[in-house]
Amino acid sequence: MDRKIKVVIAKLGLDIHWRGAVAVSRLLRDEGMEVVYLGNQFPEAIVNAAVQEGADVVGLSTLGGNHLTVGPKVVRLLKEKGLEQILVVMGGVIPPDDIPLLKKAGIAEVFGPETPIKDIADFIRKQVGSRIAS
Repeated sequence: MDRKIKVVIAKLGLDIHWRGAVAVSRLLRDEGMEVVYLGNQFPEAIVNAAVQEGADVVGLSTLGGNHLTVGPKVVRLLKEKGLEQILVVMGGVIPPDDIPLLKKAGIAEVFGPETPIKDIADFIRKQVGSRIAS
């Protein structure tokens, strides 16, 4: 890939836990990606920012328990705009039983609090690369 992968990262809704999202934003930047951190946003604003920024990836961070409603809504709004190629990933403290539901709803991967940044970056590079190739 001859350009930087562009990642838009947002906290879902009114979730007040921001430290992890900021840390992941900085670490993905250090991995060579272009990262736009939105802070707290609702799905419509996240999707609009992804469109405006030309994002390859939307990263959603949540600890607030809204992951099963607000996360899939981001995926649905992207599909409604014909932007299925944008990869959506989620991070936070997510109950393991909810992860299959999120993946079924279109969240490509869910990363827990102890996930090494290299694992997240490698997943993004592989997924974005294959989406561009197809």
